[in-house]
Amino acid sequence: MKNKYQKTIYACFIGYIVQAIVNNFVPLLFLTFQDAYGIPLAKITMLVTINFGLQLTVDLLSVSFVDRIGYRASMLIAHIFAASGLALLAVLPDLFGDPFVGLLAAVVLYAIGGGLLEVLVSPVVEACPSEHKEQTMSLLHSFYCWGDVGVVLISTVFFQVFGIGNWKILAVVWALVPLFNTFLFAKVPMASLIEEGEKGLSIKELAGMKIFWVFMLMMMCAGASEQAVSQWASTFAEKGLGVSKVVGDLAGPLAFAVLMGSARVFYGKYGEKVNLDRFMAGSSILCVASYLCVSLVPGPVLGLAGCAVCGLSVGIMWPGTFSKAAATLPKGGTALFALMALAGDLGCSGGPTVVGMVSSLFGEDLKKGILAAVLFPLLLLFGIGQCKRMAQRL
Repeated sequence: MKNKYQKTIYACFIGYIVQAIVNNFVPLLFLTFQDAYGIPLAKITMLVTINFGLQLTVDLLSVSFVDRIGYRASMLIAHIFAASGLALLAVLPDLFGDPFVGLLAAVVLYAIGGGLLEVLVSPVVEACPSEHKEQTMSLLHSFYCWGDVGVVLISTVFFQVFGIGNWKILAVVWALVPLFNTFLFAKVPMASLIEEGEKGLSIKELAGMKIFWVFMLMMMCAGASEQAVSQWASTFAEKGLGVSKVVGDLAGPLAFAVLMGSARVFYGKYGEKVNLDRFMAGSSILCVASYLCVSLVPGPVLGLAGCAVCGLSVGIMWPGTFSKAAATLPKGGTALFALMALAGDLGCSGGPTVVGMVSSLFGEDLKKGILAAVLFPLLLLFGIGQCKRMAQRL
């Protein structure tokens, strides 16, 4: 990789840390919101749904303006929205008669930033000169996991030292990360995703390709498989397994994120020696097994172990699908990455929502909700087989 683009890669790494903050900080506070503001669990679920639902909408709309205003300007806008939303989490709930409305307004702001980052970060890295793009992509996505680890670990330590009642201070501290990265993206060099003189495929052209829809299904299932457990891990550990918040956060979301990041770093380092299709298929089967362990095996130790192994199993799903799509459809351009991000965010929204809705139907039993989500890794496994067959005919 050319040295001048190394700072661009580093800024993209931080971009995914911002994405991790946006998606994983508020779920640590679900029970705090329930106790402090009297917001029912079913309503709190809407914060997750709207976060990813709005990111999904931004993914779709971005096709119409990212190429026009450029990747740099879009990156700056994304980080400003993310910083604003995180900072306003500390202010808006107390400004409205209904605290939920204030929380929702802050979520809307940072969701816009998160949606743009999901569209922008991967193609910016894909455009940078690199000999092993699949491995670079996997390493990039590992920083989402390390960001997740940082959010859980630092937040847990903060809550223990200063008390969870001071969570608003921490929200402002987290807002400083996207603010810092805004200044980085104002200066780093940016490469073009499409060769000069060429034009990326349009949405209509992509929609006419059967393999594109297989990739969309795979991305949706990748997002759902990951977030169905990740978003509920802390709450599941506390309510479903009966452990303390500290143990729940460390053994649930933290272990999940560490193992998910480890899977991505492993492929980032040894990817040239590992068949991506086999790695993804094996990961899907392991994901099914971890869901069954979480939902069917009694006892908190095995339940927490299932959550952690789930993180290991989903690690390659998202970056692997991105890499397969970029390699199979090299002229996909911004439209491909935006629509793939849209499908992923649809899964990120749908996975936790399915878990929450099924849990509510069975008397707030999160084990039943997680059992229902086993459908997602099974569909991803089906998609991997279909994609392999279709790619051979292209």
